Amino acid sequence: MTRYRMDDGTIVDTDKASQSWKEDTRWDGNNHISLATGSQWDHQTLYRSSKGRYYIEHTSKWQGRTPSAEWADPRAAAAWLTLNDEDVLPDLAEALAEVTE
Repeated sequence: MTRYRMDDGTIVDTDKASQSWKEDTRWDGNNHISLATGSQWDHQTLYRSSKGRYYIEHTSKWQGRTPSAEWADPRAAAAWLTLNDEDVLPDLAEALAEVTE
C-alpha cells in the first residue's frame, strides 16, 4: 500500500485503486527501457481510483528519489495506455481520438 497526497489535497491509496497498469518495457540489448519514461531508472504506473479518476505513480531506482503521484487527465491517461500497448477503456474513447493520428 502506498498513499500519496495529490496537489489538490486528495489522498490516494494505490491498494484502493479499481485498476492499475504497469508500464511496458523494451529490451535495448543492455537494459529494459520504460516506454512511459524512456529510462531504465525511472518508472510509471497508471491507476484508476475507486472514484474513476486517473493518476500516475512515479518511481525510480535512483537512490534518494522519492516516489510521487500526479493526476492524469483523460487525454494523458489515454496516451499513457496507448504508448504502453494497453487497451483504452470506453470512458477514454473520446480522449483517445484526440491524442492519436
